[in-house]
Amino acid sequence: MAEMSTVQPPRSFRLLQNVECEPLAVEKLGFVKLCGINAVELDGYRKSLGLYGYNAIVKSKLLKPIKAKEDHGASLIHDSSHRCQGISSHKDPDSVSFSGKNLSQMSNSENSLNILWHESPIQKLDRQEILQQKGCVIWLTGLSGSGKSTLACALSRSLHSRGKLTYILDGDNIRHGLNRDLSFSKEDRSENIRRIGEVAKLLADAGVICITSSISPYRKDRDACRALLPKGDFIEVFIDVPLDVCEARDPKGLYKLARAGKVKGFTGIDDPYEPPCSCEIVLQQKGSDSMSPSDTAEILISYLEKNGYLRA
Repeated sequence: MAEMSTVQPPRSFRLLQNVECEPLAVEKLGFVKLCGINAVELDGYRKSLGLYGYNAIVKSKLLKPIKAKEDHGASLIHDSSHRCQGISSHKDPDSVSFSGKNLSQMSNSENSLNILWHESPIQKLDRQEILQQKGCVIWLTGLSGSGKSTLACALSRSLHSRGKLTYILDGDNIRHGLNRDLSFSKEDRSENIRRIGEVAKLLADAGVICITSSISPYRKDRDACRALLPKGDFIEVFIDVPLDVCEARDPKGLYKLARAGKVKGFTGIDDPYEPPCSCEIVLQQKGSDSMSPSDTAEILISYLEKNGYLRA
């Protein structure tokens, strides 16, 4: 064993009495036994610990990382089947919905070993009572240039004027922060939607009406997000605008770049868009024969009112 010089703790520390543990008990608790070292309690001076004791401990190689054992068990998250094949994961009573109430077991997903769900004393119903609304996710999907972001803003504005709390998760905005490490490869696009879905789930659980605006081209990814929420709380809205209309609009100039080969894997050009098979709402727009964003938002608001989302 490496030698370590005795370090006198500063006055702001209080020495705790040594506790003798049997080796077996130490292993069960998951601690590394540091022979001959007193435990110290910090009184608000965390940085002092690094100056007085941490370096010495590390140099002595007494403090070793504890490696988690491999877990070959099945994941709690199951791959949802395509709803077009007549299998709807959100209608399956056996599928796991991560509301927190049914997670009394430890997680055994790939990178989250031995993590236990901690139940909160304040639940979704309590938060909805305060807000006088029901948390849900309105998932706007469609081609680039179909008007998703414009509709999201119009819907949020109309609901706000009614005293309802909303939040928009815009696909481009998310890539400025949370998802700025992701590319536009197929794998990263799926991860992009997965992250948006997880954040949307949290906002809905907080009682917020969450509006997502993203192309989300792959049906499997959208269905996986649907499976995260209780039945009925994921409202998929397909903005069905033909490709030629979206390309004629081309508000960001991306279609022009894609046609020139300067943007690869662009949805609708050299990467597919998989339209929903059984979404809650379809908004068809054809050229100049289309409603204004505010009128379109009223269609969605009528759906929310009919299904009781605008009251607790």
